[in-house]
Amino acid sequence: MTVRTLGGRYQLVRRIGVGGMSEVWRGHDEVLDRPVAVKIMAPGQLDAVEVVRAEARSAARLAHPNVAGVHDFGTSIRAGADQPYIVMELVEGRTLGEHLTAGRLDWQIGVRICAEVAAALAAAHAEQVVHRDIKPGNVMLTPSGAKVLDFGIAASVGQADEDPDGPVMGTPAYVAPERFAGEPATPATDMFALGTLLYQCLSGRLPWQAATPTGLIHATCEDDPDPLPEIDGLPPEVYDLCSRCLAKEPEERPTALVAALLLAEAVDARVYVPLRDLDPEPLRSTTPSWADRPTAAAIPPGGGRHRAG
Repeated sequence: MTVRTLGGRYQLVRRIGVGGMSEVWRGHDEVLDRPVAVKIMAPGQLDAVEVVRAEARSAARLAHPNVAGVHDFGTSIRAGADQPYIVMELVEGRTLGEHLTAGRLDWQIGVRICAEVAAALAAAHAEQVVHRDIKPGNVMLTPSGAKVLDFGIAASVGQADEDPDGPVMGTPAYVAPERFAGEPATPATDMFALGTLLYQCLSGRLPWQAATPTGLIHATCEDDPDPLPEIDGLPPEVYDLCSRCLAKEPEERPTALVAALLLAEAVDARVYVPLRDLDPEPLRSTTPSWADRPTAAAIPPGGGRHRAG
């Protein structure tokens, strides 16, 4: 059997995932002698090269422990046409979606996962990138923490949809109400998805129940979410944060930075968040444990490893 190699260095070992527009392979980088994941666009996709190049550029701007890293981009000739591919960090684990099939998570685990997802979003938003498809299937749980995957439909903040008359980008259950009204993607739209994710981790279900996709969209846009059940030990500020993330009005939702720090504090976790745009003095007064940490000087410019509490 002939082993396919891309770019003269990426050997495709076995296929590990298939989607509507792409497939993902476990590969081996023969130059650096390391395992990688290779995402290849399915044949016949219009403008595939530019779509995948944009994805690679969006994700490559994000050097963050909770974002799957991008190593390379290239094209190969397949059936007489350019077939683009992205070479990414190989993330071992199971998706949050797989874990949620068994029901709701222990609240401390769910809150920790969402704190890490929020930290990844804070890093993306600091680079003016909106993910647009935060959902359980795009969060991989690994021994080292959560990893946000698939910036395939990411966009710049405020960027209009490619086809204003086409379907809204994203998975309907996690799409913010304003997106169905034609508004462009903003960090607040990612925060609505994070609120849905947090609600699902804590309750094992979506905030709105509907029999059809159309009914779900109507409920999301018009109805209040079902109240979260009472969960023994869950701090009231987590209830409040979840509610604010699911607010109908984008300006009422918290930022990813605020969500990451609040959720991390609730479970005494550590998250890596971008601090370059913040005045350090107010942060110092509220988080002395971070500011006084002896290793603070080693924190790279533009980011900080924050331990809440």
